[in-house]
Amino acid sequence: MASETQPNDQSEVIAFLADPASHGGARVEHVETHGAHVFLAGEVALKIKRAVRFDYMDFSTPEKRHAMLARELELNRAAAPEIYRDLVPITRENDGRLALGGAGAPVEWALRMRRFPAEAELSAVAARGALDDRLADELGRVVAAYHARAQQRDADGGDLIASILRELRDAFAGMGDLLDAERVEAFDAETAGQLAVLTPLLAERANAGCVRRVHGDLHLGNLVLIDGRPVPFDALEFDERLGTCDVLYDLAFLLMDLRHRDLRRAANIVLGAYLFAMNATQDSGMAALPLFMAVRAAIRSMVSVQTGRAKGDVAASRREARKYLGDALALLSPPAPRLIAIGGRSGTGKTVLGRALAPEIGGPCGAVHLRSDMERKAMAGVAVETHLPPEHYTKEASDRVYARMFERARALLRAGASVVLDAAFLDPAERAEAKALAVERGVPFDGVWLEADPDRLVARVTARRGDASDADAAVVRKQLGFDVGPMDWVCVDASGPVEVTLAAARAAVLS
Repeated sequence: MASETQPNDQSEVIAFLADPASHGGARVEHVETHGAHVFLAGEVALKIKRAVRFDYMDFSTPEKRHAMLARELELNRAAAPEIYRDLVPITRENDGRLALGGAGAPVEWALRMRRFPAEAELSAVAARGALDDRLADELGRVVAAYHARAQQRDADGGDLIASILRELRDAFAGMGDLLDAERVEAFDAETAGQLAVLTPLLAERANAGCVRRVHGDLHLGNLVLIDGRPVPFDALEFDERLGTCDVLYDLAFLLMDLRHRDLRRAANIVLGAYLFAMNATQDSGMAALPLFMAVRAAIRSMVSVQTGRAKGDVAASRREARKYLGDALALLSPPAPRLIAIGGRSGTGKTVLGRALAPEIGGPCGAVHLRSDMERKAMAGVAVETHLPPEHYTKEASDRVYARMFERARALLRAGASVVLDAAFLDPAERAEAKALAVERGVPFDGVWLEADPDRLVARVTARRGDASDADAAVVRKQLGFDVGPMDWVCVDASGPVEVTLAAARAAVLS
């Protein structure tokens, strides 16, 4: 059973740091978590570790708390130098009073950070409805860059998850008064079964360098907007084992958090941007994502109980813990995969439709939206907004783009993920290949063909700015003269408002 103790009294230090007089008279805001006390005053944030000991986290002595703060500073300074400053002692002076950075002996240590406005935290950004498509896309790319820099570790991915599941079982055993025992048993049984199936994949991913020293606690509350850019902070410092995991397990916390907040579209875009930024190297690992997200939700359930007990607010924690456990069980039973292809000439709105449909299709975050324009830029090794010369649009070059897109779709479908293909599909052979892929993988297939009047197509592509597509009016006119052959896909008129097109396409593929 997980242990939870209060090894020593911090009340004097807490009272000192909560006193405005300790901060030059500035008003102080005291924030508590299950492992820390944070004091916000003026432009400064001071964090001390809470004197607690759990099976997975030991802050039971001043020395251990000091060491963990030092490790926190080391882990976070590289990713968030704008936030993390230094460590400062809380000292006992000769007159017996406490001082911040005084000459006396340290009785506690604090991590000193530059304070940022609470509304800049991505949890607050999401709460006010401001986590838009652009930010979600950038968030996926930021996490991918973080993982690309992270140090590889020699550890077995299956063993790491098995250890976490054992600790969850022990922790939940002591929470029977707050959680539904039958649902806990169902979670234990289902995760054990899925881990047994996924263990070979997790071992392969570890051998491929996918196990790294990552953030470890990557939810929206640990991301902040600085100059409009999402920045990860507060990486998990108290256990190197818990901070070492498969990169998709690290991402899973963020995706689970978005899903828990009913931000499914944002979760879908974050995932797609991440997979693209990782250059398709993580596609096959999608088979483990439902389990990873479920484990993250279960951990959140456990922490909700622990935080509620620490704060003496058990009723609120019980509601939240049960909701997270419900999320975990739902994630362990994802819908079967399917393949949808969206075709049409440039300007018909294929990408708008694909981005709208993808979150609504099976999978913990919906379908992975694969766009030929994006794959072309990846193959060329250029930024998505870079305009490519004509040689990248020859028949041979386009065949290579479609081949890459189909190969990614094959890997994703094999991993149990649904896919939305977004390309012109002007050639009947390309449409036939999309359908053949679905048959090969034994998944349902829907093809949607978008049509719009020529003048509207020209106007739309002419108005584009900063898009991955290089199509212009000349490209549209060339496409209009191309014989697309017999059409056996569902045809949708895309000449009118976007909402009308979306409604027609939804009725065709989601009914």
